[in-house]
Parts: sequence; C-alpha cells; structure tokens
Amino acid sequence: MAKLNYHHLQYFHAIVKHGSIATAAKALHITPQTLSSQLHLLEEQLGGELFDRVGKRLLLNDVGRVTYNYAKEIFDLGDELLQSLATNSTGSSSKFHIGVTDVVAKVLFYNFLKAIYTMDEPVKVICKETSLEVLVGELATNKLDAIFSDTPLPTGSALKAYSHMVGKSGLSFFAHKSLADELSKEFPQSLHLQPFFMAGEGTNQRLSVLSWFDQLGISPDIIGEFDDSALAKYFGQAGFGVFCGPTLIEKNILDQFDVALVGRTTDITENYYLISPERKIKHPAVQYLLEQGKTHFEQPVL
Repeated sequence: MAKLNYHHLQYFHAIVKHGSIATAAKALHITPQTLSSQLHLLEEQLGGELFDRVGKRLLLNDVGRVTYNYAKEIFDLGDELLQSLATNSTGSSSKFHIGVTDVVAKVLFYNFLKAIYTMDEPVKVICKETSLEVLVGELATNKLDAIFSDTPLPTGSALKAYSHMVGKSGLSFFAHKSLADELSKEFPQSLHLQPFFMAGEGTNQRLSVLSWFDQLGISPDIIGEFDDSALAKYFGQAGFGVFCGPTLIEKNILDQFDVALVGRTTDITENYYLISPERKIKHPAVQYLLEQGKTHFEQPVL
C-alpha cells in the first residue's frame, strides 16, 4: 500500500478550513489550479471524491468527513507537539483538556482538580462537562487528556484506557431543619413514604440508592429526579423533601444551603475515577492528579 501524501492531506484540510479552493489557495500562497490538482491527486490515492460539487460550492461527502476528521486530528497533534516543545523552552502554560461527567458534584471535582495549580509547570485547564458517553468519544479522538467520573470506563468499551479509582465516599441525607429533626430519629427507616429527590435516570447514585431502599424494605415518595444535583439541594432547602449527596462534601452542603443532616450511610459508596487514555507518554497533569489529587478525598471539603 502506498504511503499517504501528507502534503496533499494538508491541502485538503486547508480547503475545508477556509471553505473554498480559492480562499485556501490564497492562504497557502499557491494558485487555485495547483491546489485543485493536489486535491485530485489525494482523491485518486484514497479511491474516491471527497466533496460533492454543488454549483461552485464544495460540500464534504461521507468519505470527505471521515478524511477530514483524521486530518484534523493529525494536524492538531502536530500543533500540540509544537506547543509542547515551546512550553518546555519558554515556560509558557501547557493545555490540559479534562472532561467531567455532569452528575458529579462540582465542588467535589473542584477539590480534586485544584491540585493542578500546584504543579511546578504552569497549566491552562480546559474543562468540558457532559455525559460519560460523549466524553469517552472525545477521549478516543484525543480531544481530552482525561475524564473525571463517578463510574469507570464502560465494560466492553473499544477504547483502550485506564480507570484509576482516586477516591470514594459514603452518602449523607439532608432536608430542611423542620423535616430533618423528625426524620433523623429513626433514620433510615424514617425515609419510608417521605418526599425524596432522586438523581437522574442512569446515574450510578440513583441505582445504588434505589437498591439500598429495596434492601431496607422502604419506599420513599420520589417527587423529583434531577441530573443537576444543585436543583435537588434548592428544593430540599425549601422544605419540599429529602435529598442526598456524598458525605465527603457534607460540610459544604450544610454551609451553603439552609438544610440539616438527616443521617448518613456507608452501605452506599460512591467511587470516583480518573479515566486516562492508553499512551506511552501520559500528560504530566494526569500523572500529577493521580499522585496529588486523590489526597483531597482523605478529608471533608470545606
């Protein structure tokens, strides 16, 4: 098999980036005819056209989109290499792209991530918050350096990555003081038939809490389900029902919201993971967090 001509690939990447052959040719300081010829050579090597030609417009077809995704990754990695070398020689900040699943309490994530700013080398953190499924896809395409999640990499995932457990926490239950004082006396049986705010569908916390309720033989009245744990806290402090959160951030919740502790349990344990790609050279920030970030799980969040 013939080797890919990266000059041709770069010309194709420029055409997509600039939107037309004429604009890309001007940016590359070559003639449109030369650029068009180079595109044709690439299409011949790949065995098919990369664009659908609609009038004077060039629209990426399916083959073109796949090719562009690879081209973008190749040249982004090249830019990353240059930036890394420049960082080592000038001391400027390197970038650290990390994803966090949207169900993780942000104060807990902050407490873990803040260790990054104690590194000897300056780091610019770029954080993305969304579902684990989306984040895994971005880790697979090198758009992320790591993921912080309350669940490990899904079993059977095609992505070669490591799920490093960095900490764990039991669960604490909270309500407005007027409700918490009464419910704390017979906790956890006191939660039976009480209004309760549950984590969103598919979350690890939801599955664990429902299983625990079933083991106890109690059935709280689930009156709300929230992906954003902050919403449950606001409804809880308004007196509408009980909610739960990691015991590790118990003090933070009590300080930030007008609620009181109903009770806590270690029968339910939430684990937290830093998922990193399988690479020969890991990002130094990932290594640092694995060494230093986990120490913040050994004490309550203040």
